[in-house]
Amino acid sequence: MVEKSNTDVVERRRGSGVKLVYDILRDEILDLKLAPGSSVDEVLLAERFQMSRTPIREALVRLAGEGLIETLPNRSTLVSNIDLLNLNTYFDALVLMYRVTTRLAAQNHRPDDLVAIRELHSQYAATVEARDLRDMIAVNAAFHSAIAEAGRNPYFTGLFRRLLDEGRRILRLYYNSYDEQFPQRFVDEHAEIIAAIEARDLDLADHLGKVHGEQIVEQVQRMFVRNQKLDIKL
Repeated sequence: MVEKSNTDVVERRRGSGVKLVYDILRDEILDLKLAPGSSVDEVLLAERFQMSRTPIREALVRLAGEGLIETLPNRSTLVSNIDLLNLNTYFDALVLMYRVTTRLAAQNHRPDDLVAIRELHSQYAATVEARDLRDMIAVNAAFHSAIAEAGRNPYFTGLFRRLLDEGRRILRLYYNSYDEQFPQRFVDEHAEIIAAIEARDLDLADHLGKVHGEQIVEQVQRMFVRNQKLDIKL
């Protein structure tokens, strides 16, 4: 048996530390616990997590790669602001992914896909009833990711997950606009989408995905930007 060197052990611990810091900071940024534009200080983070600055710095590099933090010319590091100027292009991509993933799920789903989708639908309904904003956003993303997976196109699935992640801060503001009085229609729309997928009704699934995505976009646009929608016939 070959014993692992001290270097191997240190590297594993450092890798675990990087993931810990990355996961916690990423959630705090996406949940708006760390506000857009707020300072990110390596020294304070090292004190907070009780580790050296090396894993802290590596975690920040990962977050910067995802566009969640940015380093300014004076070398100060900040939580990235929400890019309001480019929201329309983000919305175009988001609605298109709602449509194409729902349509492909209607075409390519398997029985076990529907089991997973229905389970997440039940979880989402419970979060709406409990008015649990954080879990609502997480389960909603998992629900639509499961639909994307049922479409059997990993490129679309990966892109949609990325868009859903990038939009978590926007969705937080979106749900906050309801003052925690979340409408039941979100749950009802999910149920209609599931029924269309199960029936393998591609056009209806496409339409419902479009309606579901656009009503979210329109609500956010009323808060931020003028309405400019991309309408593509698939």
